[in-house]
Amino acid sequence: MREANLIKTVAALRVALAELRRTGARIGLVPTMGAFHEGHLSLMREARRECDVVVVSVFVNPTQFNDASDLEAYPRDERRDLALAEQEGVDFVFAPSVADMYPQGFATTVAVADLTESLEGAHRGRGHFDAVTTVVAKLMGIVGPDVAYFGQKDAQQAVVIRRMVTDLNIPVRVEVRPTVRETDGLALSSRNVRLSAEERRRATALHRALARARQLARGGEREAGAILAAARPELDRASIDPEYFELVDAETLAPVTRLNGRPALAVIAARVGSTRLIDNEPLGGD
Repeated sequence: MREANLIKTVAALRVALAELRRTGARIGLVPTMGAFHEGHLSLMREARRECDVVVVSVFVNPTQFNDASDLEAYPRDERRDLALAEQEGVDFVFAPSVADMYPQGFATTVAVADLTESLEGAHRGRGHFDAVTTVVAKLMGIVGPDVAYFGQKDAQQAVVIRRMVTDLNIPVRVEVRPTVRETDGLALSSRNVRLSAEERRRATALHRALARARQLARGGEREAGAILAAARPELDRASIDPEYFELVDAETLAPVTRLNGRPALAVIAARVGSTRLIDNEPLGGD
């Protein structure tokens, strides 16, 4: 197990990476907001397998929260995160302050049009994704990674970041890894710790609905309306009224009325108690 170096300023990280970059080391970046779970750790393992140097950022980005109470309640445990990163062989844990990431006079926003206006953008506000793309662009500029690793659970985020990287000619490969789940199917999320036992039980309905949609698509059903109608009872039985439950194109995020051979996603967002959860399931279009 290699010791992870905790670095808290942009300047210090740049110094630490400069010599490694000159030697031609392949650098991997895993952007996170901390509160590590197995989903984060799986990304670290993939980065460790593919790269010479692994940087994990831990930054609870205040600008992407549209609810102050959600920001306040977001779990934070730097000591635990550092210990887990060390177990996975991470080289650097970058945990900057808000003041270092957004110094006085900061006035730049990186915005991706169209892809950010539906689904999460419609429910959390366009500013949510502007905040995500701005902070990810900053992290890529600070670290200069060869590869950046993200989870499929945040499917829309991954599509948006890929578009940003392409449009801005950022020389980084975006690697999106499959969603990691509990044994009962619930997608791992740092927010899961806020669910009561009863809410935790109900929350598994999200994945059951998605799994039902996938089963129907694999069984030959092509009409989105029929797929969603057959899957919706899983949510109803758990008394979950989703903010959205849709079939969308996996690249454009446009609503799909009929599976037509292109990759698609079943996507869902819902509040279970006071906790907002999102999930998705890739669907083949064939």
